Amino acid sequence: MGVTDVARRGSPRGSAYPYAGAPGFRTPREPVPFGQFIVKVHGRCNLACRYCYLYEGPDRTWRDRPAAAPPEVLDRAATRIAEHADAHALGELALVLHGGEPLLAGAGRLAAFAGLVRERAGRERTVHATVQTNATLLTERRIATLARHSIRVGVSLDGGRPAHNTLRTDHAGRPSWPAAARGTRLLAAHHAEAYAGILTVVDPRTDPVEMYESLLELGPPALDLLLPHGNWTTPPPGLPAMDPRRHGPGVNRPTPYGDWLSAVFDRWWSAGRRETRIRLFEECLALLLGLPAATESLGLDPVNAVVIETDGAIEQVDSLKSAYDTAAATGLDIFRHSFDDALSHPGIAARQAGAAALAAGCRVCPLLTVCGGGNYAHRYRAGDGFSHPSVYCADLERLIRHVAARLGEATTAARPEAIRAGATVAGTPRAGTTHAHAGTPRADVTRDGATHAGPAGAGDEAVGGVHAAATTTGDSR
Repeated sequence: MGVTDVARRGSPRGSAYPYAGAPGFRTPREPVPFGQFIVKVHGRCNLACRYCYLYEGPDRTWRDRPAAAPPEVLDRAATRIAEHADAHALGELALVLHGGEPLLAGAGRLAAFAGLVRERAGRERTVHATVQTNATLLTERRIATLARHSIRVGVSLDGGRPAHNTLRTDHAGRPSWPAAARGTRLLAAHHAEAYAGILTVVDPRTDPVEMYESLLELGPPALDLLLPHGNWTTPPPGLPAMDPRRHGPGVNRPTPYGDWLSAVFDRWWSAGRRETRIRLFEECLALLLGLPAATESLGLDPVNAVVIETDGAIEQVDSLKSAYDTAAATGLDIFRHSFDDALSHPGIAARQAGAAALAAGCRVCPLLTVCGGGNYAHRYRAGDGFSHPSVYCADLERLIRHVAARLGEATTAARPEAIRAGATVAGTPRAGTTHAHAGTPRADVTRDGATHAGPAGAGDEAVGGVHAAATTTGDSR
């Protein structure tokens, strides 16, 4: 498929975005500019993970696209990114080098493209670059090349031991763990400054504490714990078929994912020191304290991530591809359209509308400002789109209430000492949050309720650094 053939792809089915143009739907007065640009430098993967939602899921658009992004696509992408940054006076932006497996394009090509984006963005603007990889192709030389060009490396694994990664095999059925473990340990040992962290998908069949501690053995500075991509039509593993009208907010049902995450939270929270950052937990704590937070899984902040495919198509984030074929499509491409054109797409507008785009039950839920309706892709049901609570509604409630209880215990214990010192203890949730653009400071919550400045992120396509990301293409359930 050539770059000019992108126009043949239409927008996703109108029924998928029922709130766009419907009564009660409100888009933001001013669309939030994109701050995170996910560029598919390579659209194929050297692994054949048995659960892969991209290559084994309902979306088939990857089949007709170039395996690697041609030079003209990368050149035009760099120009469009700089153009958008200039138009909106962005001081910082996040560049995610993605796939498939992006290292199939070669570390040198990734470095050259990141350099091109930085050159066109201008010296007055900071470009935070990250590559998200399955780590099997990491060598000391490749890691050194990426580090030398200030490209941080996020690693996708199912866990920190061989038994956790049995479903991650290559196309000949051989296990990927030996190469992935070797690459990850090389990264941690020789270029810790370039180690962004590990992205892993929650599997409630595993022991949560054992899984967490196995990942700690790989020395990650950050972890991203992601819920597997499922929806009301195709429930995630371990959840039964349900009706969103009867299993939304406040409904009591089993919560295997919430239970798993709560167990990891307790282990992380009670460690006595910060062993690693876990973005889901830090964002939940920040939102409970009324602080700005940025993640697709929680909160009401507008999405500010956009994808450039190998043929130059402008798409929404990959997690939508778990819903149905062409769900992420916009009908736009970087040769004929600007990123400002994409901001008016109904799918992106719906994801920037905050509470107005949520189901009625979500809008009156007491956890609204923390949960935010969950990941957009997890709200889908065939026939009536994304106008539902998350299929993980009960699991999210379980986790949020558990985190709130632990936070309450900590702030109650700290209050007398703080009052004696004349200090004010933060701990009262407020009604909303402010949007944090990629790269802007936000407050990260520590165990004692104090905060420290850190960079904000907007998407779930990579881990660590400015954005800490829903999925790794070809590497998530």
